[in-house]
Amino acid sequence: MPGAYWIAHVTVTNPAAYGRYAEAAGPAIAKAGGKFLARGARYVQLEGKERARNVVAWFPSLEAAEACYRGPEYQAALAHAKGAAERDLVIVEAIE
Repeated sequence: MPGAYWIAHVTVTNPAAYGRYAEAAGPAIAKAGGKFLARGARYVQLEGKERARNVVAWFPSLEAAEACYRGPEYQAALAHAKGAAERDLVIVEAIE
């Protein structure tokens, strides 16, 4: 089964609360087998709505990525991001 990419585009509106989210989200993602490939690095916006923070994480499968998102550890982290950021998040299955 191919891996999957978790792609988030984020505009942070409350840095302190979003920092709490980031502290808790990292371990939840790692526990699910995810690893960050890009996080807040340089980017070039070519189309669509620009968001200053872009994150790409790899997971061993689409199911693992979705389970991470829906799991209690990530949901606890996500509670800190609610109202602290505008986010778009998609999981895309990789092709081999």
